[in-house]
Amino acid sequence: MRLGGNDYTVRELAGAFGDLGTLVPFVAGYIAVSGLDATAILVPLGVLQILAGLYYRTPMPVQPMKAIGSAAISDAAIAPAAVWASGLFTGALWLALGSIGVVTWLARVTGQAVVGGLVLGLGLALTLQGLGMMRGDALLAVVAAALTLGLRWRPRVPALLVLLALGAVVAVARDPTLAGRLGALSVSFRVPVPILSRLGWEDVLTGVAVLALPQAALTLGNAVLATVHEHNALFPARPVTVRTLALSHGVMNVASGAAGGIPLCHGAGGVAGHVRFGARTGGALVMMGALLLVTGLFFGDSVSILLQLVPPAVVGTVLVFTGIELISGAAGAWPGTAREGAVVAATAGVALWNIGAAYAVGLALAWLTTRRWPASEGAVHDARHAAGRSPEP
Repeated sequence: MRLGGNDYTVRELAGAFGDLGTLVPFVAGYIAVSGLDATAILVPLGVLQILAGLYYRTPMPVQPMKAIGSAAISDAAIAPAAVWASGLFTGALWLALGSIGVVTWLARVTGQAVVGGLVLGLGLALTLQGLGMMRGDALLAVVAAALTLGLRWRPRVPALLVLLALGAVVAVARDPTLAGRLGALSVSFRVPVPILSRLGWEDVLTGVAVLALPQAALTLGNAVLATVHEHNALFPARPVTVRTLALSHGVMNVASGAAGGIPLCHGAGGVAGHVRFGARTGGALVMMGALLLVTGLFFGDSVSILLQLVPPAVVGTVLVFTGIELISGAAGAWPGTAREGAVVAATAGVALWNIGAAYAVGLALAWLTTRRWPASEGAVHDARHAAGRSPEP
């Protein structure tokens, strides 16, 4: 079915799960380690995915922010209120950067080689992360990868839906008690509770200094610049601008943070993942958002059980094929000159460690390799001599 420029098909539904590699680990970690409420996470996330699908009409991902999520779930001492504060600050920051034009200026001074290096590095990082998750369950990982490759030429059988079914069967087979817990799921309607009155100054300080500020450079590099590059290469008929994505980040995080949710972003990896597994329109996001919204509203107390149906090896398989999609896209746009290639390679190498640092390194290298350096006195003398002229006294 096609409605409002979006397709609502089985293929789009399969592509909707192409961002599982980011969604599942972070949502599980926020609930288990940080103590955030599943309803408060999923309801704003679902609503924002629906709105993104209707607005962009392309598979523009809405996903957890990686740096903030990693810091929060690696330290159980970070309170939920600090996560909320980080989202609110992040939202205000990107609204400001988008409104006054700073992000547009940054995009203008960032060369294509730097963006290409960020995309390539992100693809390599996702592939390595996925391989690490697959290594812990080699048999399931091999079967999942073989199914993904085998179904690539059978578009009527969406690979990701098959992977999800396989993962659920394996999870229940390995833990027979899981079937009983799934059968005992209860429906309980709940809505997120606004959190502004529950923020303390210590939470705000931790959220800004420890969580939000380290995320800013990563958001610029991956969620804005690299996402614009990847999205517009795949959907040239519906291009987006860095200003649009900056403002989008602002709106998403103010809304999610105020509802007690998690910091959210777009992402080049999410675009590649959605497309790799079948999504071509915003219908994928609308359907995924509706699923998350219903789960958050009616099954918020059971989310931890539902997440157990997706084994890490399946998530790793999704990450690997998403990473390969990004790498192939970056390779297709590889710069022609040796200097640009060096910038791409160096930026990608640093991006394996940190996207934000890679952006800074790439900018510096691009400037160093393109500026005109003053010739030395000896070089000037040799040039004049070669031209048959006497050097100046």
